[in-house]
Amino acid sequence: MKEIEDAAKIIKNGGVVVFPTETVYGIGVDCLNEEAIKKLYKIKNRPFTQPITILVSSFEMLYEYTQNISKIEDALIHEFFPGPITLLVQKNEKIPYILTNNGELLGVRMPKNETAIKLIEEVGKPIATTSANISGKPSSTSIEDAISQFGEKVDYYIDGGKSKIGIGSTVLQVIDNVPNIIRKGSITEEQIKEVIAKL
Repeated sequence: MKEIEDAAKIIKNGGVVVFPTETVYGIGVDCLNEEAIKKLYKIKNRPFTQPITILVSSFEMLYEYTQNISKIEDALIHEFFPGPITLLVQKNEKIPYILTNNGELLGVRMPKNETAIKLIEEVGKPIATTSANISGKPSSTSIEDAISQFGEKVDYYIDGGKSKIGIGSTVLQVIDNVPNIIRKGSITEEQIKEVIAKL
């Protein structure tokens, strides 16, 4: 699909792309390109103290950029990925500290959206992605929303229609073997508890 190829080429060359996911539209760059990441922060007017998530297209890709995944984290990953959940796990040396506010925790998500998955696959590595909105403004749930906020500051837009879910992913961190919801989304605490109860 030419649209995916063109967008992937732009990301590989340090550009910025807006694309659909099942939650809201995302704005993304090459997760290993520090200059592109700085550009992303600037376009969003986002403080560098707020880390940015990576989107992966496979479990193999997830394990390639993280380390020390616990049994509980692994169970949550295999239950809810791909899907509307972001898990905070330990990054490895491949991920630049600019993405994590100099910390060791990295947000990782595998979107349940064919366009997003194909784009990540075409790029060949994770895409550093945050919701497509200026910081403090509502997340974009259509391409029109995103264009109205970013205009020509973004190099390429992929239209995937209206977002299915329309709110950001559930953000989860496992602390001392206990899952803690950092941000509420469509995956609930009850669903998470059910997975843990099976272990």
